[in-house]
Amino acid sequence: MARPIWKGSISFGLVTIPVQVLPATSATEKISFRMLRKSDLSPIKYKRVAEVDSEEVPWDQIVKGYEYEKGKFVVFDEADFDKVELASVDSIAIQEFVKLDEINPIFFDKPYYVEPLKGGAGAYGLLRDVLARTGKVGIGKVALRNRQHLAALKANGSLLVLELMHFANEIAPAESIKVPESKLGARELEMARTLVDQMSGDWDPEQYTDEYADAVMKLIDQKIKAGGKEIPGRKREAPAATNVIDLVAVLQKSLQESGGKNRLAKSSAPAKRPIARTRAAKRRTTRRTHKRAA
Repeated sequence: MARPIWKGSISFGLVTIPVQVLPATSATEKISFRMLRKSDLSPIKYKRVAEVDSEEVPWDQIVKGYEYEKGKFVVFDEADFDKVELASVDSIAIQEFVKLDEINPIFFDKPYYVEPLKGGAGAYGLLRDVLARTGKVGIGKVALRNRQHLAALKANGSLLVLELMHFANEIAPAESIKVPESKLGARELEMARTLVDQMSGDWDPEQYTDEYADAVMKLIDQKIKAGGKEIPGRKREAPAATNVIDLVAVLQKSLQESGGKNRLAKSSAPAKRPIARTRAAKRRTTRRTHKRAA
């Protein structure tokens, strides 16, 4: 299990819940590329050099500084950050409860698990259950990694999840993005709704994987086997936009194809069942067959 990144308390009204915050996302191994000099493939290194004399500076000689005037700095170390006089450093004070569906998803950034500490389980469970039943989230502020964040406390199964949010001034205005108006008839809207219904299903995150990483690794293997020679490939062309004139025909064809895929899916293996459970069910069936045979 990951190490806690923050310890403190959640408070709402006069209720205080001692908790710790842990990462909710894992650091998966990603494909990384080194930067090389083209002529001899020598790896490129980056050095930390001082601006005044271009001398390389070791890590133990580097400090954090805030430039309050041109060329003038005030230095901060880790002990200084502990002296910040802000309630959110040690506490997540819920300022209000808001309906989750009233918050634009663009404000949400990164989730963390919240775990109750000694003496906090009762109030933790109470807050979790109330949030789950009301469909609301608790909005407050928390100081993590030397900066303050807006945050939402959400019920998530048996846990509370703290999701860091963007402040309003961090969201870029969208007024400059122009979406031309288009007049669509009732027939197009009805066909599109039917297509969405046909393509709808239960949320199963296990069925979505990073196919791009697999494709890149396949290409890396091909280039290794080719000894650095050029590998033939086909040029990808961006699909053309669907014209309004052709929209009805395209929707009709999409409905036919989607309906066929759905019928095929329903006639095959159990729908929407995770792979692990399907294999387990097969093993149970096999054992029952062997017992009857015995």
